[in-house]
Amino acid sequence: MNPVTHAQLDWDDQGRPHSRVFDDVYFSDQSGLEETRYVFLQQNRLQERFAALPVGGRLVIGETGFGTGLNFLCAWQLFEQHAVAGARLHFVSVEKYPLSHADLQRALALWPELAPFAEPLLAQYVAIHQGFQRLILANGRVTLTLLIGDALEQLPQLDAQIDAWFLDGFAPAKNPDMWTAELFAELARLAAPGSTISTFTSTGWVRRLINGAGFKMKRTPGIGHKWEILRGEFLGWPAETPPPAVAKPWFARPPAARGERRALVIGGGLAGCASAASLAARGWQVSLLERHDGLAREASGNPQGVLYLKLSAHGTALSQLIVSGFGHTRRLLEQLQRGVDWDGCGVLQLAFNAKEAERQAQLAEAFDPQLLLLLDQQQAQVRAGVALEHGGLYFPEGGWVHPPALCQWQAQQPGIDVLPHHDVLELRKADGQWQAWDGERLLASAPVVVLAGAAEIKRFAPSAGLPLKRIRGQITALAQTPASQALSTVVCAEGYVAPARLGEHTLGASFDFNSLDLTPSAADHAGNLALLEEISPDLRQRLHADALDPEQLQGRAAFRCTSPDYLPIVGPLADPALFNEAYSVLGKDARQVPDTPCPWLDGLYVNSGHGSRGLITAPLSGELLAAWLDNEPLPLPRSVAQDCHPNRFAVRALIRGKA
Repeated sequence: MNPVTHAQLDWDDQGRPHSRVFDDVYFSDQSGLEETRYVFLQQNRLQERFAALPVGGRLVIGETGFGTGLNFLCAWQLFEQHAVAGARLHFVSVEKYPLSHADLQRALALWPELAPFAEPLLAQYVAIHQGFQRLILANGRVTLTLLIGDALEQLPQLDAQIDAWFLDGFAPAKNPDMWTAELFAELARLAAPGSTISTFTSTGWVRRLINGAGFKMKRTPGIGHKWEILRGEFLGWPAETPPPAVAKPWFARPPAARGERRALVIGGGLAGCASAASLAARGWQVSLLERHDGLAREASGNPQGVLYLKLSAHGTALSQLIVSGFGHTRRLLEQLQRGVDWDGCGVLQLAFNAKEAERQAQLAEAFDPQLLLLLDQQQAQVRAGVALEHGGLYFPEGGWVHPPALCQWQAQQPGIDVLPHHDVLELRKADGQWQAWDGERLLASAPVVVLAGAAEIKRFAPSAGLPLKRIRGQITALAQTPASQALSTVVCAEGYVAPARLGEHTLGASFDFNSLDLTPSAADHAGNLALLEEISPDLRQRLHADALDPEQLQGRAAFRCTSPDYLPIVGPLADPALFNEAYSVLGKDARQVPDTPCPWLDGLYVNSGHGSRGLITAPLSGELLAAWLDNEPLPLPRSVAQDCHPNRFAVRALIRGKA
């Protein structure tokens, strides 16, 4: 993996940014706004297309080169002026060298008339790291998905249908690596039928390459010092070119939901509340069914959870999911009350042995120092505010979260009806509706159901075979002391301890694969105190831990729910018996790809298996689920979405001959 490098800028005497890497300007030195509106908005006929969107309709714009976000903000402004209230705008943009927050703020200050759009963008422009980063704007009416990295690494992983392309970026003479046949083939692969495209350049070889990918381009009069520009539309994939690879049928998209947009979400923890919020933002009416008396009563109910990033330097699916999910959650937290609901106090992962120190050194080379940086023992102590025996890896944008606050905020979104004391024991399908029963009583019904109740989803026949397991975890609450107030960041070793929230530190957490008893135990409190000794003997002393009686300590226990590969299980469910029948040939030859459509259980989806990472993976998984349901651009690389797909286990079982 290559760490992200921020744009290196110089500023001219009128305050305009200039790229040092490409020796080029970000926008016209005459009128950047007018050029954007003419080249990209007008040539793609966006005003009339926005005006024609129905309630529930959407338009998807793709862009090469996010830059200062000027094109995005102009498109958003036009959308607000002309689209009906229930329409939505998706904007997907790839950017190799993202601007820092300070540089973006400085650049956008040049356009005061865009301030109503620039301000919310800047408020959400945090934790922008490599890979896919999703920003939710205007209460979900506008979705911005930034693909941070090289266009030819990021776009092949995008699963989307683009209605209008903005082919931007630095001039072909300055940045020839971007203006290639390979890039234009990706634009064609992603183009929806009738997709339009425009660009500020009129260079002949660029026009010929784009035409060769299946677009029909024509020169049109330019603006300012541009004599001519190019615009065109997608005619179709060229007959003489081998077609792009399609998704295997078990990972293909199910038919998009049609008819009434009502859904049941079963489970009121992080996964369920995130799923409900993502659907409600798209105009769904959601009934959120929770068996307890309120939301976040199980694993999502701890007083403090940690935004802890367990990453790999090798770009694994889990690592990509964590970087994208961390950014998404971190941006959501901006809506909550800092200090009570969450705190971005940073997270310090101690290098408590040689193996961990080596792992951390690899990570520091693979990732942007704004995401993580190595601290020696002295630097770590300064950050933490207490004495430490080791240095470690510091995540400056991390911190702690009160998970129930995030759940409550998501569940308060318009369109969500929370139904406590609704313990769903059985699902039945009748007349195109999924029915939730608690025995003899019908609790609710809808065409779509999302199973988000952690390991409890194994009680339902369609999801009974998913390999989910429970792991008991117990946290210990320790009263803050005058001396422990010095702790200024979350510190982790084998366990973790957080700065106090409302006078209490959270310390944890135990891992027990065998116990099904959720009564907090003195033995686990004692185990947590031993973890505290590993983290910081000084902090243990400040908390007077030696004087504490484990029998008297307060805490809570809950079950984490994990899958065998530690990735969550997110996506549509298939009929298990029909699936094994349809793809039985995989047992003889794993390379076979039968063209049999997947036998989906129409309208049945799952969001589970988040383990101890639910704060980071569950909110983005809600977006992934909504994208599956509404046939939208996926918020994650296609390969990562497939690695999270419920069908992965059935395919593996068939290949191993264990189905």
